[in-house]
Amino acid sequence: MRFRHRAAAGFATLLLPLAGLVGLAAGPAQAASTATATYAKTQDWGTGFEGKWTVQNTGSTTINSWTVEWDFPTGTSVTSAWDADVTSSGTHWTARNKSYNGTLAPGASVSFGFNGSGSGSPSNCKLNGGSCDGGTTVPGDNPPSAPGTPTASSITDTSVKLSWSAATDDKGVKNYDVLRDGKTVATVTATSYTDTGLTAGTDYSYTVQARDTAGQTGPVSGAVAVHTTGGTTTPPTTGDTVKLGYFTEWGIYGRNYNVKNLVTSGSASKITHINYAFGNVTGGKCAIGDSYADYDKAFTADQSVSGVADTWDQPLRGNFNQLRELKAKYPHLKVLWSFGGWTWSGGFADAAKDPAGFAQSCYALVHDPRWADVFDGIDIDWEYPNACGLSCDTSGAAAFRNVMAALRAKFGSSALVTAAVTADGSAGGKIDAADYAGAASYVNWYNVMTYDFFGAWDAQGPTAPHSPLTSYSGIPKAGFTTADAIAKYKAIGVPAKKLLVGIGFYGRGWTGVTQDAPGGSATGPAAGTYEQGIEDYKVLKTSCPATGTIAGTAYAHCGSNWWSYDTPATIGTKMAWARNQGLGGAFFWEFSGDTSNGELVSALSNGLS
Repeated sequence: MRFRHRAAAGFATLLLPLAGLVGLAAGPAQAASTATATYAKTQDWGTGFEGKWTVQNTGSTTINSWTVEWDFPTGTSVTSAWDADVTSSGTHWTARNKSYNGTLAPGASVSFGFNGSGSGSPSNCKLNGGSCDGGTTVPGDNPPSAPGTPTASSITDTSVKLSWSAATDDKGVKNYDVLRDGKTVATVTATSYTDTGLTAGTDYSYTVQARDTAGQTGPVSGAVAVHTTGGTTTPPTTGDTVKLGYFTEWGIYGRNYNVKNLVTSGSASKITHINYAFGNVTGGKCAIGDSYADYDKAFTADQSVSGVADTWDQPLRGNFNQLRELKAKYPHLKVLWSFGGWTWSGGFADAAKDPAGFAQSCYALVHDPRWADVFDGIDIDWEYPNACGLSCDTSGAAAFRNVMAALRAKFGSSALVTAAVTADGSAGGKIDAADYAGAASYVNWYNVMTYDFFGAWDAQGPTAPHSPLTSYSGIPKAGFTTADAIAKYKAIGVPAKKLLVGIGFYGRGWTGVTQDAPGGSATGPAAGTYEQGIEDYKVLKTSCPATGTIAGTAYAHCGSNWWSYDTPATIGTKMAWARNQGLGGAFFWEFSGDTSNGELVSALSNGLS
């Protein structure tokens, strides 16, 4: 790691790309004082949605044509449409009737629909130049705001009480839809609701959406994860898709993030694998990273996965025992011990001199009788073979392949052997420096570190997203994108199923920035809780909310600070991309950057399901 410390199917009408949607208006626009246009989001699949507009003639004379206009926020767009000709100019969208549905008799209505990307909702609606609510005010009736993220209380085996702060609207909020796992389970006028008939010992996710007096729905609130009491833990149905998160040994200190947090956040039931980071690499051997955190620290009852306090004389304590308790509660989970990382990668130079000896030392440590049942394999985080990271490695292009071959020979075919690898897809870059193609036959998968492309180590900027999915105009360095890295690994022969896309649960930022869009100048790194230029998502989502998206990731400009980071929406986009690429799954660095209800883990898991 960089730092230690439906789309819809079966429509009766053809869905065309926007380039093919341009059409002629059926006739001159007419005043909208006797007609209304209302919007509804009919489906939402995380990375996109289906929207529907309904135009109704509320007057006493026939309408011969209609035009609906609205604005979407940056990052939200129409990708295909039916029963209307849809065009755009920047973030402003216009829909005109088809030749067959422009005439509306008094009382009649017509609907048109579209598929969209992003998560925004329409605003500034106009119908034939007037207000969409039937009045004459322009720009029209805005949809309501998002309600506050629900809080959960009174959780039982079969019920939960949800409460949220009210949404706002320029003409008033009519009611709220309560959504469980993305589906509406109730519509209420109050700002609370008790959901009943649930299953014991089960994970649920709740959101809320407001509706105004014109019937327009606003954006969905943040999600709260709920795990009902009782029952037994049921593993997710994942097939061969890997959903992996890094747990850092040092997180139990200043961050106060324990293995139990994987349970209380609901994250443990949504992932398949955990990488425990890090073991040390020194003297050509695998070694303990932090003995106190790893197997000595005594956890209190309220800190423990089992709810039972550690005793002074029990054979194993620390994070290893907590991981053992976690696996007992979630039998589907696999745990790998990750060695190296940014700080300890210098030790691989000696390991490369004697791959067999290194593999033997790692095997002995991972299979130590005190914790042999905890780990299902080993992960190597070498930053970077035959290239420079914190220090420069000159082991040669074959060194990485030789080390991975030795590990596979020692650990055998049934163990997991994986590696975190560079995402430098530039010409002559780090992927070209080592034999990743040759080593691929020995690993179960590669964790491609598709983040930290750009950051405030370039103190004066230009500002750039640290985890771009694709390239964009003005990107500081060609090849520094997720798409470029994955394409390069595929091109050298690494199977797609052995590639996992990486997500950072943190942002990177600059200060002294005046420009909203990427590419601005800066004066240095923005202040962070633990390190300059870095901040957790759980902090940034409220301290500096995202103001735009570029290249599949989010950015935010607040005051003089500029940050880039992934959100649930951008993670959904990236997971859809990973599925389309046929990748083996995704991983993230690391758990403690997420919210207490695990909203980023949920987005990753849902996006791969």
